[in-house]
Amino acid sequence: MLTLNNHPSGRHFLQIPGPTNVPDRVLRAIDQPTIDHRGPEFGALGLAVLSGVKQVFQTQAPVVIFPSSGTGAWEAALVNTLSPGDRVLMVETGHFASLWRKLAGRLGLDVDFLEGDWRRPVDAAAIGARLAGDADRRIKAVCVVHNETSTGVTSDVAAVRKAIDRAGHPALLMVDTISSLGSIDYRHDEWGVDVTVAGSQKGLMLPPGLAFNAVSAKALAAADGARLPRSYWDWREMLAANARGYFPYTPSTNLLYGLHEALAMLQAEGLPQVFARHRRHGQATRLAVDAWGLELLSLDPAAHSPALTAVLMPAGHGADAFRKVVLERFDMSLGQGLGKLADRVFRIGHLGHFNDLTLCGTLAGVEMGLAAAGVPHRPGGVRAAMEFLVG
Repeated sequence: MLTLNNHPSGRHFLQIPGPTNVPDRVLRAIDQPTIDHRGPEFGALGLAVLSGVKQVFQTQAPVVIFPSSGTGAWEAALVNTLSPGDRVLMVETGHFASLWRKLAGRLGLDVDFLEGDWRRPVDAAAIGARLAGDADRRIKAVCVVHNETSTGVTSDVAAVRKAIDRAGHPALLMVDTISSLGSIDYRHDEWGVDVTVAGSQKGLMLPPGLAFNAVSAKALAAADGARLPRSYWDWREMLAANARGYFPYTPSTNLLYGLHEALAMLQAEGLPQVFARHRRHGQATRLAVDAWGLELLSLDPAAHSPALTAVLMPAGHGADAFRKVVLERFDMSLGQGLGKLADRVFRIGHLGHFNDLTLCGTLAGVEMGLAAAGVPHRPGGVRAAMEFLVG
């Protein structure tokens, strides 16, 4: 049999930007006995989590919960609102924006892809210009990634909404918040988002397995005329059952226990405090990177992510070899470079169940790893972060 946990003594540092560390109290909640998903006890749980999760999206709109990865939430957003051949405007901010584009193409949608260099956020003005030139209103949706997990770049969703409105365009606005929900301030209602996509395994502090769509009234109306095939992902069946706390097919009962506990943790800390904590840890991490003399992948200071930091390797040094040293010597996992960034960057996750001491341990592992792997750097990154955190 495979040994599931062969790490040495001490706790493994899982510092990839998702899945993130699951709090012990959430693990204990998941460990409760499975109950009848048609019974009254489950109905009460369903109503509680369906109501509670709205607070994290900052919405009064319905939130649909699917048993799936975030990829399922991408597909659900598209198939519930669009028809074969519809044009969608998507923006290349990194690996996950590119994957969403690929999925849209496979569904038979016509993708207009605004190219990017993976180092900058969404250009709202470019979106506005493309929409202003769409005289025939062929573009039915604009799809952007709020926080690009592959690059550590956060985009201004409110600015995208304003650009759409200035163009007077009726396109739906769809936003991927898979690595930002519960970590970075996000406002589904205030920012006029039509479909927000999210997953359980990052800021919500759960294992992978739950996906979410927050759905505006405009998106629900679009669903009535959408002609892309849908069955498993159909909002209508989900919402009908959700009205009483149930689901049209077998839900992830024990993950919903965990979601209930994770929501309680976020509510107890308070969302403003959660967001401030992530901003603070992001700043401390960037100070460490600067002190090491390394380069951030993100070029726009206003777009640096509070949830993760992507660091470019010096010329002649591979990120994968460095990450291997860190894992083998110090039992810490760092995020790899994805797509065109393969072996060029490593990513430090600082989101979810995370505090000052966890961050200091993470940065110490990085600094020791740089030395052990022979990567050119200046010492003192951990000290720079500690001085900021203490100040």
